[in-house]
Amino acid sequence: MIFTETKLKGAYIIEPEKKEDERGFFARSFDSGIFKNHGLNPDVLQCNISYSKKKGTIRGMHFQLPPYQEAKFLRCVRGKIYDVIIDLRSKSQTYMEWIGFELSADNYKMLYAPEGFAAGFQTLIDDVELVYQVSQVYMPEYERGVKWNDPMFKIEWPLEPTVITEKDRSHPPFQDGFYKM
Repeated sequence: MIFTETKLKGAYIIEPEKKEDERGFFARSFDSGIFKNHGLNPDVLQCNISYSKKKGTIRGMHFQLPPYQEAKFLRCVRGKIYDVIIDLRSKSQTYMEWIGFELSADNYKMLYAPEGFAAGFQTLIDDVELVYQVSQVYMPEYERGVKWNDPMFKIEWPLEPTVITEKDRSHPPFQDGFYKM
């Protein structure tokens, strides 16, 4: 596995090291020991699948408050997305910065976002499926969100949004220091 730290401290793009032959390839997509060696949380308490029908769909930006913060590790297994994370850790040198990546079934790239990040994505084509592992179980009373177009962050989405749930549209404006992560 090839780990490349992003400009946001503790967040990584992870690529498989493919062992190829006439059949195709084999690659490791997760190894708790390797994650530990890189200082990443290897705990997997829940695995999720997300399917989106329509190009331009935005899901996010979601996170959970302490003590149920989640590290997330995800891969796009069908289609293509623009994945965005925001560092909401108030003591981080990259606090309130965001970054986006294209993840697709074709590029095999995976994203690891540590606890204290908001995460979301936009589908770049129809019929997109993600698989992701999280280090905490879902706790609805601790779930929060940052509005997809919050002026505090100025996220540059690649497409005009087509589908956004009322829940994701109605997140309150972000206020510095409000979430204490």
